[in-house]
Amino acid sequence: MVDNIIQQHPIIEALFASYASVIGKDTEKYRNHVYRIFNYTLFLSNNADEEKYAIAAFFHDIGIWTNKTFDYLKPSIDLAKAYLLKNNKENWSDEIALMIDNHHKTTAYKGNYKNTVEIFRKADWTDVSLGLIHFEIPSDYIKQVENQFPYNGFHLFLVKLFFKNLLQHPFKPLPMFKK
Repeated sequence: MVDNIIQQHPIIEALFASYASVIGKDTEKYRNHVYRIFNYTLFLSNNADEEKYAIAAFFHDIGIWTNKTFDYLKPSIDLAKAYLLKNNKENWSDEIALMIDNHHKTTAYKGNYKNTVEIFRKADWTDVSLGLIHFEIPSDYIKQVENQFPYNGFHLFLVKLFFKNLLQHPFKPLPMFKK
């Protein structure tokens, strides 16, 4: 099953190259998170919509670095839309924006582009929960993906951001979460 794990994707690699100075020392942490989510989306989708998932996976949290904020959904969506416009894929904007906007939704997504948005949501929850919530993804596959793309402190990084945000915005400590 390790053969089914994508270790490099040209879109993801190009995007990391163009944002390297912005992400800086967090590049490996974020790259591994992106590839874990990307591989989980491909597993859940039976390898459909690969390019869309690659773009959404890269951009979904990028606002943390570009805008230095824990309220990163809108900045991440805006950057994804700009990228899609620049690359003549503007017709994907609504779908990818919904993937990004709903990736921390705590209940199933049922709106437009339900399949791709829900798959992306499940993939991110699988990673954020360290595989404790894993939907239809087998635990052995999650372990194989984790071995290829270790966490390297990504979750601790998120916890630190949470506490910093909690001090700054005590009434909105998790601005990216939706019911």
